[in-house]
Amino acid sequence: MLTNPKLRSLADAVAWREKLRATKKTVVLTNGVFDLLHAGHLHYLRAAAEKGGALFIALNGDASVRTLKGPTRPVQPAVERAYALGALEFVDTVFVFDTPRLDSEIRAVKPDIYVKAGDYTLDKLDPGERAALQAVGAKIEFMPFLPGYSTTELIKKIAAAAKAGAM
Repeated sequence: MLTNPKLRSLADAVAWREKLRATKKTVVLTNGVFDLLHAGHLHYLRAAAEKGGALFIALNGDASVRTLKGPTRPVQPAVERAYALGALEFVDTVFVFDTPRLDSEIRAVKPDIYVKAGDYTLDKLDPGERAALQAVGAKIEFMPFLPGYSTTELIKKIAAAAKAGAM
């Protein structure tokens, strides 16, 4: 059994957020699949954490990942992905969401700042998520995309290595 004190239910994440609000800590929220953590993820998450006092990660649940990425994903179940994220010292909270979109979670957590990778723009954000962010007064920031790092490409490299007998 993986013990992960940073993995919280949404209700516990909201309670933690309220404690942080009382201490005037800026809460940064980001979300994603984070399947097979790689240098691009780590670069992005560290930079996101530096934007505020606490980094919350909304992690796509397994069914959500299959909808977004296809039937062979995620490679690792949510509990394992959350464990890897929770091991990072600059991550404060991880919670899993199983809905297609994050708007209700955004309204619940009320982040001060919402961060997405640079492959997104304001126009590419889901309209419901964007409306939720505006409703809670969150500042929306886009982090520069670190080219050359992709879970999909990493999976292709692993598959090619396996096919070539290098594993």
